[in-house]
Amino acid sequence: MPTETAAAAESVFPQLEALLPHVQKPIQYVGGELNSTVKPWESCDVHWALMYPDAYEVGLPNQGVMILYEVLNEQDGVLAERTYSVWPDLEALMREHGVPQFTVDSHRAVKAFDVFGLSFSTELGYTNMLTALDLAGIPLESKDRTLDDPIVLAGGHAAFNPEPIADFIDAAIIGDGEQAVLDMTKIIREWKAEGRPGGREEVLLRLAKTGSVYIPAFYDVEYLPDGRIARVVPNRSGVPWRVSKHTVMDLDEWPYPKQPLVPLAETVHERMSVEIFRGCTRGCRFCQAGMITRPVRERSITGIGEMVEKGLKATGFEEVGLLSLSSADHSEIGDIAKGLADRYEEDKIGLSLPSTRVDAFNVDLANELTRNGRRSGLTFAPEGGSERMRKVINKMVSEEDLIRTVSTAYGNGWRQVKLYFMCGLPTETDDDVLQIADMAMNVIAEGRKVSGQNDIRCTVSIGGFVPKPHTPFQWAPQLSAEETDARLTKLRDKIRGDKKYGRSIGFRYHDGKPGIVEGLLSRGDRRIGAVIRAVYEDGGRFDGWREHFSYDRWMRCADKTLPAFGVDVDWYTTREKTYEEVLPWDHLDSGLDKDWLWEDWQDALDETEVEDCRWTPCFDCGVCPAMDTTIQIGPTGKTRGRARETPRAGRAHEPPHCLRRGGPGGWHYPPATPSAYRSGLWERGRRLCAVLVRRTGGRCCRRWWRRGAADGRP
Repeated sequence: MPTETAAAAESVFPQLEALLPHVQKPIQYVGGELNSTVKPWESCDVHWALMYPDAYEVGLPNQGVMILYEVLNEQDGVLAERTYSVWPDLEALMREHGVPQFTVDSHRAVKAFDVFGLSFSTELGYTNMLTALDLAGIPLESKDRTLDDPIVLAGGHAAFNPEPIADFIDAAIIGDGEQAVLDMTKIIREWKAEGRPGGREEVLLRLAKTGSVYIPAFYDVEYLPDGRIARVVPNRSGVPWRVSKHTVMDLDEWPYPKQPLVPLAETVHERMSVEIFRGCTRGCRFCQAGMITRPVRERSITGIGEMVEKGLKATGFEEVGLLSLSSADHSEIGDIAKGLADRYEEDKIGLSLPSTRVDAFNVDLANELTRNGRRSGLTFAPEGGSERMRKVINKMVSEEDLIRTVSTAYGNGWRQVKLYFMCGLPTETDDDVLQIADMAMNVIAEGRKVSGQNDIRCTVSIGGFVPKPHTPFQWAPQLSAEETDARLTKLRDKIRGDKKYGRSIGFRYHDGKPGIVEGLLSRGDRRIGAVIRAVYEDGGRFDGWREHFSYDRWMRCADKTLPAFGVDVDWYTTREKTYEEVLPWDHLDSGLDKDWLWEDWQDALDETEVEDCRWTPCFDCGVCPAMDTTIQIGPTGKTRGRARETPRAGRAHEPPHCLRRGGPGGWHYPPATPSAYRSGLWERGRRLCAVLVRRTGGRCCRRWWRRGAADGRP
């Protein structure tokens, strides 16, 4: 870490100010936002520079960075400042005039900080990281850094497989960051107070020995002759074989951000946001976010209300976003929406949710969300075009469910519906994709019927499927860019060729090329680092932006670097992986049992659906026991942690109740207690058990038998 002198952290704004008249949107580099924090450098002994590696307009609203910024600055003796990617026009001027990468809070050089933490929600920000490192004067590769350089730390969802950037980072934290950054700060502070013994290696070793900070340099990767990984092994004593994710329990104890930042320039989200719960157990097999954030942890109604009240007073925003992976699934969402709408009716504060699940939508909720604000369109995400595909991906929504939902919406005054799908899902055929057009036409037909109007719209938005680590689809082959584009062209032609409904259906899609690059980075190993560096040196920047992304550049650099390792882009993307293969991220523990993920992959191929474990018996994914966590759901004011009744519960020699046969082809159910009859829970549980057995052919219970045998039980 840099030497502690005031001179090392002097503001570079005098040099920067002279450059700002020559760039677009100079206000994004000025800083001084409402609720930003500036602390005296000398009063703090640990200094963090936090970065979302994208433009200010995208990075400032990011909840993850905003939360950590506030958590760290609340601590005595700790300073955190923010930095964002600079656009190419300013980058060129900074290089010309020797201005380093700076923070927007005090315009201090990033190199002066102890930790340079980057939050990656997408892998397409990797080249922006290299740009920032180079502008900061920090060596690109960790092996070249000294005590004069900060610890380069990666976090965010993409950090669940940091192997492609292993050469460029010093450390990675997987999972929730709130407590993790405080623990890391304590270790760095103690090491500095001792006089920085053992240099850079010592502080990294102390972090690694906690078992919750991944230090790539302390692990060696060995490869088989065919290019697959043989094993990943620690190369230092005391370094754990596996690194575990962090999980914050009881979100009410972490009510951040308390004072959200108010941007100076226009950003992608102009609202105050509250995370109403974290995690998702719907079990969509393509969804990395849902898998890696398990278990579900709800924030209470009172906690949400207090955050909204404080946030609005601190910001003056006129809209509140109720955020989560599936906000309508909060067990008390109706009461939350009504309570907030009532409280802020006179102030005309609007409420918004991200896309709503078809089976979670109801008109009462929608009316509460729009009562104080503008009634815009509704967004639903069926994801798969056909019933078969929705079974493959475990999106348990039928077309009848969707038609019923949009019928209700159109009948109650809505005129626009947006449907989101994916193309290139495992086992998908052309017919599966073309059924998206049929569904959209049926939506328009139903809308016209119930509304009596012809001015309704349905927009179909399609993205390419990218298999992600720590999901059941981590073994799946990715559809090539050419095949993706061909299917989307057929779908577009079918929609536009329909004279009756075509003009009422909007069609938006992304071609398959960015998905291939994202797939290369998301499931890559350390050898991909050479590709990333080559792309950066060839001018790659802002790869998440259509106007800056160059597929040809990525393929050209891959063709130049990967043959030396005996692999190519297809080897990483369109090749199906086997169960025996060591995956690049296997030594990073998300809590998910690899055998469970494989079984769920096989269920996908069998078109077998699996229920949400919030409301059913546990399916033994492994997260709760591995991470020592529980599902936390409402109602507010009662015991919120829900202990998991796993398939192993009860006497070890007895199978679950649904496996007790009551005769040829019959099933025996346990006797119900009077209180269970009165509550109605017994009948619901009986029906659910029957559904599970019918849908899985007993597979949910066979898992119990396999696990029992593995544990040595009868």
